[in-house]
Amino acid sequence: MPSTSLSFSSRLSQLLRKIYPETDCDILATQVIDAFWPEGKHRRKRPRTPGNNLWSQKDAVVITYGDTLMDGAHKPLDVLLDFLLTHLKGVVNGVHILPFFPFTSDDGFAVTDYTKVNSSLGEWSDIERIGQQFHLMSDLVLNHVSSQGVWFNAYRQGQPPYDKFFFEASPTDDLSEVVRPRTTPLLQEVETSNGTRHVWCTFSHDQIDLDFSNPEVLLEILRIIRLHIDEGVRTIRLDAVAFVWKEIGTKSIHLPETHAIVQLLRLLVDYATETVILLTETNVPKAENLSYFGQRNEAHAVYNFPLPPLILHALMSGSARRLLAWQRAMPPAPLGCAYLNFTASHDGIGMRPAEGLLPQDEIDQMIATVREAGGLVSMRALPSGGEAPYELNCSYYEALSHTFNGTDDWHFERFICSQTIVMSLEGIPAFYIHSMLATRNDHEAVTRRGMNRAINRHRWDYPALKDRLADPDSDNARVLKELSRRLRIRRQQSALHPNGTQFTLHLEDRVFGIWRQSLDRNQSLFALHNVSADTIELPASSINLIADEEWVDLLTGESIALDAEVITLAPYQCRWISNRIDE
Repeated sequence: MPSTSLSFSSRLSQLLRKIYPETDCDILATQVIDAFWPEGKHRRKRPRTPGNNLWSQKDAVVITYGDTLMDGAHKPLDVLLDFLLTHLKGVVNGVHILPFFPFTSDDGFAVTDYTKVNSSLGEWSDIERIGQQFHLMSDLVLNHVSSQGVWFNAYRQGQPPYDKFFFEASPTDDLSEVVRPRTTPLLQEVETSNGTRHVWCTFSHDQIDLDFSNPEVLLEILRIIRLHIDEGVRTIRLDAVAFVWKEIGTKSIHLPETHAIVQLLRLLVDYATETVILLTETNVPKAENLSYFGQRNEAHAVYNFPLPPLILHALMSGSARRLLAWQRAMPPAPLGCAYLNFTASHDGIGMRPAEGLLPQDEIDQMIATVREAGGLVSMRALPSGGEAPYELNCSYYEALSHTFNGTDDWHFERFICSQTIVMSLEGIPAFYIHSMLATRNDHEAVTRRGMNRAINRHRWDYPALKDRLADPDSDNARVLKELSRRLRIRRQQSALHPNGTQFTLHLEDRVFGIWRQSLDRNQSLFALHNVSADTIELPASSINLIADEEWVDLLTGESIALDAEVITLAPYQCRWISNRIDE
């Protein structure tokens, strides 16, 4: 980690020289400070002390679009707040509202104006109200903007400074190594007042990549971050950040300048009076993903991207062998950092993070099983030509209706097990709203919108949803009730602090078991998860129940006798066996 003895100005200049070696970095440093702290407001004299005090076991996040719930009478953001206060207050304390800005495509990720709230959702005051009740996370879509936005229209007309805001390349350039998450052509030909140009489009031709080699782009992004913080945002999700720096002839992903930009953002938020957390969204294999912790000087948190496919595989196969092997090799998050654990999001179940963790024949079996459950598969282009699975598109609840052996009567229990694993692991748990609501695949939306991802982006009629939740026998009510119950238990357990000690237990392959311990070492918790449809009897000696202490399963209230010979796990049952019940 860079020496903390360096002054803020020295560290800022050092980073700017890494990113812009041919620029007068003294002048640029002044511009950066003015962009992030206009009039010198909200700036600390000393950086925030690194530590694990940014979060606790009480932290959990729900992920949702601003218009997932609608009633036709109220602003969707007001409807969302009503749902959160009615059903999730005291269950989760954070809400990630997916892009709530004006946009043209990709359900918000082709932004036309970062300074406004989409009028169909509400306005900034509605965002602020949610931020007053919950820790608010929003998306900084910093890699690209809409082709129909003000910035790109000004670029096409040659208007400064936007005439140099977008990354250009030539069809004759060597782009063979570029890593892409899509199969569409990388370059798009456009006519501008300066002639024909070819602009870089990592994701789609409606999402034009910004050129961060131009310092003016960075400064504009910093002004946007400051606006969002002022409006109540406290976690900034750096969307697709791995792609922000391009260089012809390279893979144009994870380049040193990209990491330096993240380090610069971390430096700024560490000196902000507001407590702001940076979360990087990098849907890539493990080592690449973990690199965004840097030396504790980049992201505060990173997504634990291998979890969605590995948990799905464990519960489909009835074996946690692959999940266990991965978990045993995972390092704890560094001091002051945390994992964000999840199984589902607005995107599909990413398969790139499973590369090297699951053999191809088992990946193929997962794909076949997801298709049997009504799911779809999206592909990505390979640099060498051809395609590979990029993500599985399916409601996570629906995906777990099937196993490699077909269907059975354990769908509910299997799904609850998947979400309980997320609650048990080191890190902060996050839950897609459609997982909490047991939403099914939306095939009509796929047909209507022509997009695989629409299958897991259902928009609920709020009165109809309330009727479902009022019916105790509906899947929607049962899942929300049980997940809420477990999250309320979790928030009381100091052993489940996001940075509490974690050790992977060596049990049989049908059980994913971990041991957690609180930071003060006062509470131990054995989290056992049966990923199979079998009833399992574990020798009680396989977990170390310390003598002279009372042990209890927090999920059932059952006392565990010290002289017990076996610990029984029903199909897909989870047990949190602890020596203390925190009240």
